[in-house]
Amino acid sequence: MVRVVILGQGYVASIFASGLEKIKSGKMELYGVPLADELPIKIKDIEIVGSYDVDAGKIGKSLYEVVKAYDPNAPESLKGVTVGKGIHLRSLRNLPIQATGLDDEMSLKEAVDHLVNEWKELKPDVFVNVCTTEAFIPFESKEEIERAIEEDNRDRLTATQVYVYAAAKYAKEVGGAAFVNAIPTLIANSPAFVELARENNLVVFGDDGATGATPLTADVLSHLAQRNRYVLDIAQFNIGGNNDFLALTDKERNKSKEFTKSSIVKDLLGYDAPHYIKPTGFLEPLSDKKFIAMHIEYISFNGAHDELVITGRINDSPALAGLLVDLIRLGKIAVEKKEFGTVYEVNAFYMKNPGPKERSNIPRIIAHEKMRMWAGLKPKWL
Repeated sequence: MVRVVILGQGYVASIFASGLEKIKSGKMELYGVPLADELPIKIKDIEIVGSYDVDAGKIGKSLYEVVKAYDPNAPESLKGVTVGKGIHLRSLRNLPIQATGLDDEMSLKEAVDHLVNEWKELKPDVFVNVCTTEAFIPFESKEEIERAIEEDNRDRLTATQVYVYAAAKYAKEVGGAAFVNAIPTLIANSPAFVELARENNLVVFGDDGATGATPLTADVLSHLAQRNRYVLDIAQFNIGGNNDFLALTDKERNKSKEFTKSSIVKDLLGYDAPHYIKPTGFLEPLSDKKFIAMHIEYISFNGAHDELVITGRINDSPALAGLLVDLIRLGKIAVEKKEFGTVYEVNAFYMKNPGPKERSNIPRIIAHEKMRMWAGLKPKWL
């Protein structure tokens, strides 16, 4: 059994919860889950035991009630979990949501202790962080993180950073846990947080789940690099209508996402081709089905100038939710293997900005094989 706590019960988390229960009841196929039923830990073994949010309209409701707002066919098996109060630290500013959190009622140190005590009752193996994209400042050391918590420095910390600190404290007490960071805040790419995790029996996967245009761009760039075609410029953007795209209209949040999306260019090509790769807008009628577009201009043999133009419509939240089904099980495996800190072999396939910091993006087909071998599975393409 893999016991899961969700941090941020929004669109992604709700589609994940709904789809997970449908798979377990035999009502949905495994499409969108890369490793499907190949892992020794089966999807039926995943159990959501807790959920946290800071939307006053969700706190105290059953997971079923919240998920039903995103999926009218929400399974009734979700009725047994109640959405608890999390930490927001300004994470919902400028959004049309009434935010309330533990940090409105107590110090951050007290909030951490409160969460750890609740988690010791819930006994989660894996935490899944799908909070709203944050504006953040990286920490330079583990001691700086601890000092910020002790001094209740709310201007320095984000919700995700506090959640990881709390998860590390919990993991130390129970002997091990995993934290899946599916948003851009640097955790697996932060030497300070990786050290904190390693010393406290915590596995961290991250950063920022690779779902739509970014892994596709990576595959295309790898294709061009392998054929020694010189890329002149890249334009890639996304427009969506869900709350995460609305949050990205904030300049600092957008900057966080832009960094993780742009990190692939130099890593894969070996040079930093001029590029514009970022989420660029919010259009409410698009809802969760985002519009993506890509234009790549390159030089081929005999100086020929060629171009690729790709457009698409991609359901944003299901794309990430399917990856979470794998990451949760891989997190449990990593804990059992005692690979505390971060695991590049997993991150390289599932994340836009794979940690640790000193490692880079690699072609996804290679990342896929490395991940499979780490998980003890037979190579698929090699």
